[in-house]
Order: sequence, then C-alpha cells, then structure tokens
Amino acid sequence: MKFIKKLSAIAIALSAVMLFAVGCGENEDGKQELDTDPSDKDFSTLRSASAQENAYDYKFNFLPEKDSAGQGYVGDTMPYYENGTYYIYYLKDRGDSFNHSVYLTTTKDFVHYEEVQEPILQAEGSGQETMIGTGSVVKVGEKYYFFYTANNGSEVWKQDHNGEVIRVAEGTSPTSFTKKEGWEIKPDAAVGKHDFRDPQAYYDEANHQIVLTITTPISGNANIVKYTLNEDLTGAAYGGSIYARDASVITGTVYNLECSDTFKVDDKWYLTFSAQDGDVWYTTADTQYGPYTATPKPLDGQLFYAAKHASDGTNTYMIGWARRSDSVSSTQDVKGWAGNLQVQKVVSDGKGGIRLAPVDAYTQSTKERVLVSESTVELKADDYVESFRCFERYMVTGKFRFASACDFGFAFDYNGRRESYKTITLSAEKISLDFNLGSVHITEIPVALKAGESYSFTYIQEGSVGVLYVEGQAAFTVRLYGVSGKNVMLWSKADGVTFSDLKQYTYTY
Repeated sequence: MKFIKKLSAIAIALSAVMLFAVGCGENEDGKQELDTDPSDKDFSTLRSASAQENAYDYKFNFLPEKDSAGQGYVGDTMPYYENGTYYIYYLKDRGDSFNHSVYLTTTKDFVHYEEVQEPILQAEGSGQETMIGTGSVVKVGEKYYFFYTANNGSEVWKQDHNGEVIRVAEGTSPTSFTKKEGWEIKPDAAVGKHDFRDPQAYYDEANHQIVLTITTPISGNANIVKYTLNEDLTGAAYGGSIYARDASVITGTVYNLECSDTFKVDDKWYLTFSAQDGDVWYTTADTQYGPYTATPKPLDGQLFYAAKHASDGTNTYMIGWARRSDSVSSTQDVKGWAGNLQVQKVVSDGKGGIRLAPVDAYTQSTKERVLVSESTVELKADDYVESFRCFERYMVTGKFRFASACDFGFAFDYNGRRESYKTITLSAEKISLDFNLGSVHITEIPVALKAGESYSFTYIQEGSVGVLYVEGQAAFTVRLYGVSGKNVMLWSKADGVTFSDLKQYTYTY
C-alpha cells in the first residue's frame, strides 16, 4: 500500500497553500486573490476526539447549549413553519431535559438559531405520561394545537393500561402551550395497544377536520394509520391504514415506522418515515392519505434519523438529527440516540422521485478560501493522496470517475495510523462509512454508479457531522469524531480513479 504525500502534477503548484488554510477569494475585478485570514480554529493541539467535540461551535448542525446537567442533544424533531420562521421542536435528550421533554429552537436560514431555554412541554414523570414522545404542531384558526405521544413503557403499567396514547396541548402562539387536561386518543382495537405514537397533524380546512397520521403495528406488521377529528378536537375516529411495511424491502426487526410525514412535490404526494433505528424512507401516492403502495426508497443512511418536512411554500426541507456515538472515542459504532440537528433540502431526482441536497445557505458563502482549485488527482491502486485539511466547517466540491468497478473514496486520519483511518467508500453499488480502514462497517446506502461516467459531488462537514452528496444519486450522512486538524486523503484500490475540478471552501460563519 502506497501512501503519497504529494498531489498529482496539476495540483502541485497549489500544495504549498493547500494544507495551511490559505486560499483565495475574489476581488472587485472577479479575479482570485490570496486570503491569509487566520480565523479557522487550530485543532492541531486538540488530540482527543472529546476535546475536539467540546471545541466545536456548531452553526449548521445545532446543538443545545450546555447546562448545569451537561450537554443535551436533539432528538426527534417536529418542525413548523410560519411567516419566515422555522420553529423546530425536539425531544431533548440529556442535559436538563426531564424524560425527553419538548424544547424549541428557531431559525430563518438554517445557519443562525435562537434556542428557547425552557421546555415547551415537560413530561409528567408518572402515570400515562412518564415520558413524552414525538408529535407535531398544527394551526386551526387562531389556535395552535400540539399533538404528542404520552408514553409509559413499564411492563407493570401496561398490564392494565395502554403503553402509549395521543394527547394535545393548546396555545395562541407557536411558543407557548398548555396541556388539555383529560383529552387523549387511545388506540383502536385493530391496532397496537402499546406502540401507538408520533402523531403528525394536518388541517383539512374544507371539511373542518384535523387529520392525524400515527405509527402503530397491525397484526404484528408496522403500519401508518389515519385518524380524523373535528376542529374542536371532538369525534376522533380511526380511518384505517395508509401504508403497511413492505418486509421484502424494509427488512429486519422493524416494529414501527417512526415519525411519519406527508407532503406534496409537484403532482405527487410523498410519505416519509424512519424504520426504527434504520433509514429514512419515502414512498409515493396520488393522494395525501394513499394508500401508499409504491416500493419505498431510502433517502440517506442510518445516521440521519427521524426527519420530518417543513416548507416555506417554495422550498421543502427534511429536518431530523444526525446520530452520535455514546462515546466519541469509540471506533466500533455510531448507535447513540439523538445528536445534532440536521437539515437537508428536498429536490427531484429526475426519475419520478426525490432525493436530498445541501441547503442553499451552506453552498453559498460570502467569503471563500479555495484550497484546491481546478485541480485533478489521478489515483492508482493503493494510493492515498493527501488532498484537503479537515477544518471546523468546510465544503469540498468536484467530480469523480472510475475506469472499472472498484472501491475508492475519502480517508480521514484519526490518530496518525493507517489502520485507524475512517473512510467513506464509493463503489458501483453503494456508498459506505467504515472505521479502522474498513474493518468496522457503520452504515451504507445503495447507488448505481457506472464506470466511465463523471459524477459531481459536494461534501460538507461541520464538527464531526459530514454529508456527502453525489448528484442524481444519494445523500449520505457520516459521523467522524477526532479527525479535525488532520489531512483528508483521496484513495483507491485500483488504477483509473480520477477526482477533478476539486475545490475546498471554508466558511466565515
């Protein structure tokens, strides 16, 4: 295995500036000029993954402020849009949150966030509402309704009660709610008594009704069902299933299709859901409540979870969370519940479906420092070419092509030893995240890449959260602890892999 510490011939002239965060912007004539602004954080002295994680100032991937109880994390998100503001409610895990109480952060651009410090809804800690589960906000007239899950998973409790029911809180603004005492929807006899959660609410103005989609099993198989109720919250009625899990596609032990949501893009309706610690999936139908029978497809790998949509009327976004590790020093898994807030834009895939793309604000920087400009890296078998520096917040764009099917991609230095590299691996059939130079598999997503064709890509990383976008193919979220301040390598297992038009940008946020 060769380890190459120089760039290909075309990039050599830029290597002197590439690894020291010196780049270029544009002057008034549109010409590029060197920019020696040293504002990028120096991570070279922060050797441990935990020290690096504590130093990050997350902008795109919001984290709650640390409080007296420690660092809190963003769990299942419940976005609501109104008058230019995205209200992103979430189940806060750890920190000062009591049993997954609901907290709120707001944003207008997915870069700058304003966090509300006090909970919007707090769990009761006993009885039916030992913990709060996911829900949603809907406006009816001048009232705001927050439908949510009241959960008690105790086996003793479930002997005589439902494990989960749906409850509601009322408000006259999207920032303050009061629970409606005594109101709840219990599961119909046809559905699961104890798994009955994640109400997503829609207002049907024409029929003066509120429609809820709820995840629950029917006869042991995960389903998404429909309930209707009057706009004054009376008359809740079960309306049957709108989607049943296709076990031939969504395999494994999947009891629930969590955090379901529906929205329209062009002339199609889309139903999205998270397959219980698996991928975010989507399926399509001609009407909002289906039934949805199209073969489901994944939107990302397993590290982007519990995403729901929000739309400003022009753009639609999926807002969820990027999974974390319970221990940032672990090189064996990324399985922790909750993490950073993550937002991705919904676009057409050109094939009658949708895919995820970067938020526009992340790809449009007011000040750019180009570290590799119009360069090309041509890889041979077992090459590892140092090509970028891993900053606190950066973007890499370019194209790749491969002459014949093989594994290739990006390698991130973790501790200076090759056997510990964390890799994003591309192949003809999938993109995967692996640790310890491929010996520990984390997650993957299917693609269909053809030898000899050129593919544009964008890679954006902030802190330990990264997303690789391959145009027309896939979005792929990764979690990379302990790699900041080190070099990022391009690598291949075979001859004939080329990365071209490479550019790296840092941000001024």
